[in-house]
Amino acid sequence: MKSNTIQKIIAANQAKKPIVVITDLENGKSWINAANEPDADQLPYPSDLHVAAQHALAQDKPILIENDQRTYFLNPYLAPLRLIVVGAVHIAQPLCQIAIMNDYNVTIIDPRTAFATQERFPNATLIKTWPDEAFAALQPDNRTALVTLTHDPKLDDPALDMALHSNVFYIGALGSRKTQAARLKRLASLGHQAANLERISGPVGLDIGSKSPAEIALSIMAEMTCVLRKKRPYEDRNEGA
Repeated sequence: MKSNTIQKIIAANQAKKPIVVITDLENGKSWINAANEPDADQLPYPSDLHVAAQHALAQDKPILIENDQRTYFLNPYLAPLRLIVVGAVHIAQPLCQIAIMNDYNVTIIDPRTAFATQERFPNATLIKTWPDEAFAALQPDNRTALVTLTHDPKLDDPALDMALHSNVFYIGALGSRKTQAARLKRLASLGHQAANLERISGPVGLDIGSKSPAEIALSIMAEMTCVLRKKRPYEDRNEGA
């Protein structure tokens, strides 16, 4: 891969711009494909590879394509996955560990400095301010998940409100069904429609009978993965068996 292609990959990653590198395996020539490509007649490679490139992005995995007796390797590069956790509580600790193991960049938001310490969250970014202030700087995108864990509307609600105005791929909120109903009522009063409120998973996580903080964290991570991979919980659970 040529150095200018590598530089373009780095620049796209820093700009959080998903791209696909298309490589002709016959001669090694590479091109950068992005979602907003020009018209088909302006593409320097067969136009149907653009469609295949978008499929590679959606699947988040490289693919080989045969086209006109040539073989192309399509390798997607997506922005890093991010997890924003509101509340430096006990469940946040194993959730942070599991998320980092799954290649998420983790940010903990909690103005309560006694909870948000580097000793408790050694591998996470800590923001010790209110969620509405933090979100303005974080600029969550479609590679970002949000989980609120405090049970405190003063902390959770502003984060959920801002997440619902964004295109984060997952929103989860800790609490009982009664807590969730009250939460949705408050958010509806802020102008959120029912269809948008359905984006919030509450009680958060898959129903696997979790009891301990680590098990609850596991259920959250499992549900996040289902949503990320465009599967509903337990959908196609026997697929490939």
